[in-house]
Amino acid sequence: MQQEPFAGDKKVGASWLHGPEQRIIRFAMRYVPAWIKSYHLTLATIPISLAIVGCSFLAKGDIGWLWAISALIVLQWITDSLDGAVGRAHGEGLIRWGYYMDHFLDYIFLCSVLIGYSILLPDHFKYLQFFVLALFGAFMVNAYLAFAASNKFRISYLGIGPTEIRILFVLINTLLIFFGKTYLAQTLPYVLPLTVVGLIIVTYRTQRELWKMDQEAKKQQAQ
Repeated sequence: MQQEPFAGDKKVGASWLHGPEQRIIRFAMRYVPAWIKSYHLTLATIPISLAIVGCSFLAKGDIGWLWAISALIVLQWITDSLDGAVGRAHGEGLIRWGYYMDHFLDYIFLCSVLIGYSILLPDHFKYLQFFVLALFGAFMVNAYLAFAASNKFRISYLGIGPTEIRILFVLINTLLIFFGKTYLAQTLPYVLPLTVVGLIIVTYRTQRELWKMDQEAKKQQAQ
């Protein structure tokens, strides 16, 4: 049986902001210098993540450093959004490497943001960070396992994708600056149940789709 071609570079489904995001990417591509390659943009997440953790320590003494963290989140969105487009434009062919490094570093970026919030939170609320990281990680694990089982790569669920999550982080930073650290600590207990519900819905839909694929394959084998 002929093996299905690798589809890690072809995402299925779209988030709420997919249309505007694609228009911004097409516009930004005009200004990317020719010497910048896709792997430069992918690997940029490493220093950006380190800078986020460093700025988080500084924000503990001066909350204004959260503006710098928000700027770094936007910068990471730019590099993460453009790396695939640049790779295709240059014909680099780093499809499997790009899939692996891009999404592994997305997890590193997520950890850096959550580590930053754990630095800012009061000690008695830090345990909530563990559950937030576990739940966000579960969404990523679901995406990778579903891709391995179906060869369909989906990173947006219920209209929410990486871009919307980054906007949420920027919004949280802005609220922290204007309303103080207690805001985040007070809202986390409400965010967790909503995230759990979202994960249950996503998991149910994923397993139902894979079940259907198995049943269709079984019928084809019986024919």
